Amino acid sequence: MHRLMASVGIAAVLALAAPAMAQTAASAPTGPVTLIHAGRLLDRPGQAPRGPSTVVVRDGLIVEIRDGFVDAAAFPGATVIDQRDRFVLPGLIDSHVHLVSDLGGQAGFLSGITENLPTHAYRAADNARKTLMAGFTTVRNLGDDGGVTLALADATAAHSLPGPRIIDAGNSISTTSGHMDGRLGLNDDLREVTPHDNVCNGPESCREAVRLQVGRGARVIKIATTGGVNSRIGAGLGAQMFEDEARALIETAHLYGLKVAVHAHGADGINMALRLGADSIEHGTIFDDDTIRLFRQSGAYYVPTLSTVNGYIERLAADPDAYPPEVLPKIQWRISITGQSLQRAFPAGVRIAFGTDAGVSKHGRNADEFALMVQHGMTPMAAIQAATVNAADLLGLSTEMGSLEPGKRADIVAVDGDPLADVAVLTSMDFVMRDGRVYRDEP
Repeated sequence: MHRLMASVGIAAVLALAAPAMAQTAASAPTGPVTLIHAGRLLDRPGQAPRGPSTVVVRDGLIVEIRDGFVDAAAFPGATVIDQRDRFVLPGLIDSHVHLVSDLGGQAGFLSGITENLPTHAYRAADNARKTLMAGFTTVRNLGDDGGVTLALADATAAHSLPGPRIIDAGNSISTTSGHMDGRLGLNDDLREVTPHDNVCNGPESCREAVRLQVGRGARVIKIATTGGVNSRIGAGLGAQMFEDEARALIETAHLYGLKVAVHAHGADGINMALRLGADSIEHGTIFDDDTIRLFRQSGAYYVPTLSTVNGYIERLAADPDAYPPEVLPKIQWRISITGQSLQRAFPAGVRIAFGTDAGVSKHGRNADEFALMVQHGMTPMAAIQAATVNAADLLGLSTEMGSLEPGKRADIVAVDGDPLADVAVLTSMDFVMRDGRVYRDEP
């Protein structure tokens, strides 16, 4: 009797498992094979690179990696991509971009008033193309404009437009007169008609602000617990949100399974966010001893965005009046202090993820961040890890990207030279593949 029941039970399990097994078999890679011959291969950043290797790609996924240069005869009909003279590594990830923006200061402020949304959409598409061509196959976009990047994320996911995979935050959230309040600097008539459903005051209002972005399709929530350098208000860069408001924002995002990226400059706003469970701190310009302890205790990531200073310096060199009086002192302060927190964080074991704040700095020049990270204490390997395995972990995408392993997406880039010896070679990308599709292949 027991054997009969066991047999019936096994049969039932097999019957239930059969559709799943068939689905798994059906989803196995079956398309044409592409063989990438790599001179050196950093398949798992943090480990030593391999010598001559072949990456086998099929249906947009990595199938296997073999030592040496595999003959195409081993895979009849295969396409061979010759990168034997180059250093090959995983597609890079920028954890902090603003694709809609590439103007700053007064010019950026005026564009928000004088330009229409379609103009912003075309600009975002062009910035996405530049970013992909620079070797960044995935980005986290931390600030939308009228749904532009939410829609662009769908287009690049389908490869309808050239661009990186986009993890979008929808509209960033702050309190009234906080860093994300788009009404700052406007006269009273314009303030009345400017959308501001991304600002909140008090816990209930803040919960609603998060839920609005969830409903729009945001895949991460961005909040600001402190003032901002570019905010058109002279209210400093310390905390500008009460703890009950920050708690409501973070807890609501986590309720929906979304991570929270926190714009924060002052240590008071950073530490508050870390105590409440923030997943990453963006900018993090001022650290104190508690900051380091809270980072290590929580496991949150630090995204330094050092490249912002490049944008500031270049715009001021072109026009000393590029920024208004309430903003310029904050920019000068940010230039003078940038990098000091990273110098403390890296040796203390704080987890670092790569992010540029592109939009403040120039799109397509995301890799300039690597040299700044090394300048402020990181090794080239650690900087590359920050833009691959660490950033993938922060974005919740470690099973799909960040390293080159069987089953992961075929996001692959190649450069001339050795980035482990000179990280600056990553600023000149020669080969870019995303999901097995070649977007750049320099002769």
